[in-house]
Amino acid sequence: MAAAQAAQLPRRIIKETQRLLSEPAPGISASPSEDNLRYFDIMIAGPSSSPYEGGAFKLELFLPEDYPMAPPKVRFLTKIYHPNVDKLGRICLDILKDKWSPALQIRTVLLSIQALMSAPNPDDPLAENVAKHWKDNEPEAIATAREWTRLYAHGPT
Repeated sequence: MAAAQAAQLPRRIIKETQRLLSEPAPGISASPSEDNLRYFDIMIAGPSSSPYEGGAFKLELFLPEDYPMAPPKVRFLTKIYHPNVDKLGRICLDILKDKWSPALQIRTVLLSIQALMSAPNPDDPLAENVAKHWKDNEPEAIATAREWTRLYAHGPT
């Protein structure tokens, strides 16, 4: 971590970053960019027993200037077939919007995204067509999600 850059970061971000690196959550890796310590490269392993199992999903997370008063900006970079993720990778998750609290941390956000991958919520969709598919024919939607995982979310080989 560049010392000059670290000096400009709030202590909380430094502590959260150190914890993410020293005690990674299972199935999640988060590393700050060398160019911008508010920008993180995230990798989430597809949760077991979900259509995303076996996949490795890349996300980006950015901490805005007013973090932790405002939520981090997170999006999927890996294509994912999920009712709560749109084709731009934006995520529909309450804690990233109106349910954000400064008590939450980057780690909490990443664990919540991982949980959302295990339990898609087609009743609060961001991708209307995917949610409709999920509600009309869940087995077929899950098969599509598995196929997209196989095509786009190549795990470390």
